Amino acid sequence: MVPHKTSRGAAALERLKLFEGVPPPYDRKKKMVVPQALRVLRLKPGRKYCTIKRLSHEVGWSYRDVVDRLEEKRKVKTAAFHERKVAALKVKTQALKDATAAAPISEKLAVFGY
Repeated sequence: MVPHKTSRGAAALERLKLFEGVPPPYDRKKKMVVPQALRVLRLKPGRKYCTIKRLSHEVGWSYRDVVDRLEEKRKVKTAAFHERKVAALKVKTQALKDATAAAPISEKLAVFGY
């Protein structure tokens, strides 16, 4: 809880900046996960926490439902991408196995200049 009725709390809410997505200076940077900052590692079990989405909704942001819907779409697309990536990796490893099995044939073809 922020004591928004006091001058200190009002000043804290004025300093609060929330962005949907990634703001322009950081949108071109490589994204990474910082394990030391993960909630499951930092908080003791049973501790209360809040999300930026909930905080922004409480201070007047009205697009919470839209972001939830878009997040569901993103999860579906990510799962499909992951499946395609795993399938491509399996094909690649199989091709490498086949290429190592074809080494004697490559030696015979090298004799003929191929």
